[in-house]
Amino acid sequence: MLEIRHLQMLSILARHGSLVMTADELNLTASAISHQLKELESYYDITLVNRRTRPISFTPAGRSVLQLADNILPQVARTKADIKRLAHGQAGRFRLASECHSCFDWLMPILNVYRKEYSDVELDFTPGFEPEPHQMLLDGDIDLLITASNLPIDAIYYQPLFTYESRLVVSPTHRLASQSVINASDLADETLIAYPVEQTRLDVIAKFLEPNGICPKHIRITELTAMLIQLVASERGVSALPDWVASEYEKKGWVVTRTLGQGVYCQLYAGVRKSSRDVAYVAGFLELLKAIKKP
Repeated sequence: MLEIRHLQMLSILARHGSLVMTADELNLTASAISHQLKELESYYDITLVNRRTRPISFTPAGRSVLQLADNILPQVARTKADIKRLAHGQAGRFRLASECHSCFDWLMPILNVYRKEYSDVELDFTPGFEPEPHQMLLDGDIDLLITASNLPIDAIYYQPLFTYESRLVVSPTHRLASQSVINASDLADETLIAYPVEQTRLDVIAKFLEPNGICPKHIRITELTAMLIQLVASERGVSALPDWVASEYEKKGWVVTRTLGQGVYCQLYAGVRKSSRDVAYVAGFLELLKAIKKP
């Protein structure tokens, strides 16, 4: 029966043209190589090599098997290498999701470095609008979650990234633009423009309005930051954004930002399953994230 070991032996024999040199490379004896050849030839009842020639030459049947070896052995080598990389966490599929809808500006440089260092890892992105992203992480639907919610879940490891201030964003002509500090009661009659996530996951609600017993009059949803800014600039409502995001549009004069009460500060984390924390391509991404400085 033709096996991978036979293809490997014949390939090496074709390269050296000698039973002795082939045996040396395979750490076998010349008689063991001769036995493999006889075993194969007896099984198919055909001669594969001309033993009397120097160097040893192949018969038409032998050349046919040698062609098979040339086609198959490189694929076998690649597959073995892939299996080894997978076993050591150097290859695989890495799925990211982010509850921070403006994180990609500072994530992109990290991703570019990561792709070069882990070229065998397939990077996928999942939208962060799912209602239970932490459960998705636990279920294996994603492998890393950028979040400001470090829920006390034993199976998740949270690596701190940086802190940021959530600031109120209003039109320069809005009535609240004249105030340097915003009270929770100031937002009771306002339309809050927000991303499509649960209200309890919105910083301005969870850490500012709800603790003060205030609800905005309306909540309007948009998935795009650019559209959110446009709605705020046209006085369709107010919003709250991380300081590094809001400052970009404030510098352009489109909006102004104000402090929420004594300041609403949040910590951003990268969450991964504890069971996958030591996988090479996960640990490598976490290591790159350590270099992140607040945008």
